[in-house]
Amino acid sequence: MDTEERRTASVAPVAFEGSEGVEGFEKRAAGTAGAGAHRQLWVEEPAVRPRLPDPVRTAAVRAVIITSLTMIQAMVAYLCTLAGSWLAFPMVLSSVGSTVVATWGVLDVWVTRQVWNQRNGVVSVPSSTARQLRRERRRARRAARRSARIRPRDERSQRSTGRLSQA
Repeated sequence: MDTEERRTASVAPVAFEGSEGVEGFEKRAAGTAGAGAHRQLWVEEPAVRPRLPDPVRTAAVRAVIITSLTMIQAMVAYLCTLAGSWLAFPMVLSSVGSTVVATWGVLDVWVTRQVWNQRNGVVSVPSSTARQLRRERRRARRAARRSARIRPRDERSQRSTGRLSQA
């Protein structure tokens, strides 16, 4: 496929159901891209990262809302202070309290995520190098234990000659 064919292939008509004037558009675009080519309007693409678990997502949404309200409140307190309003002092006090609550909200996201990972485990890649190293260490430990169990048996069997007494 050469460059000109690629350019004309990307100008394929977009099919809208139930809208007027589509036929005219399809006829115009059919001359450049071919008669039967339709490009989808919405194409699903797989997510790069997996979706957050529900408890973690709700904690994150809660933290974002609290943090944004705290920032708005701090801005209002600042503007009230510049204007010399009586509302400035109560707003500053409540902004300090809101900052504490916002910090708690962010820590809540972190703790919820840690708890989720501990309870449900983290999906790891099967070809992980850390997993391979653990597997090799486990095999070496098992082999060492096995040889430690077999060695005393061998020594005992070599010492005994099968006779009851040496006399």
